[in-house]
Amino acid sequence: MHTRFPRAESREFDAAHFRQALSQFATGVTVITTRLADGTLLGLTASSFNSVSLAPPLVLWSLGTQANSLPVFSGNSHYVINILGADQAHVAQQFASKKENRFEGIPYSLSRTGQPVLDGVSAWFECHNRSQYPEGDHVIFVGEVEHCEVNPQAALVFHNGSFIRTGEI
Repeated sequence: MHTRFPRAESREFDAAHFRQALSQFATGVTVITTRLADGTLLGLTASSFNSVSLAPPLVLWSLGTQANSLPVFSGNSHYVINILGADQAHVAQQFASKKENRFEGIPYSLSRTGQPVLDGVSAWFECHNRSQYPEGDHVIFVGEVEHCEVNPQAALVFHNGSFIRTGEI
């Protein structure tokens, strides 16, 4: 069921204040990776990750409609969501940069479907690109998890504009 309600009342809304309020919600940090048919690797940092369902196993993340990588992630059949560990802030920063080759110096291996899995992450989810929903200035991606792995460790968290290490497990 997909219910649509009328839009919220139109009123003045302070986007900067909204962003500041959102920054008070601590989130885990992920790097979403995929590989193009020609072997080119693509990845980006995202904090908009969440579980959706256990049966079937579904997760979601979102990407801005203005992102140059949107056509690639929209068109590829698979991607990997890498959950970064506490010592991987440099990885988050590199994949958030405008750097041409974001994989430079970052060790990885390939999943069963040939998607890049970053070394040292606390968990990763190999996803089939199940569905996409344009909402506002983002597209919400729902991935069906085909395989996942866990490497329990302290987490990297983003809060109030900064990376924070959680305590040891």
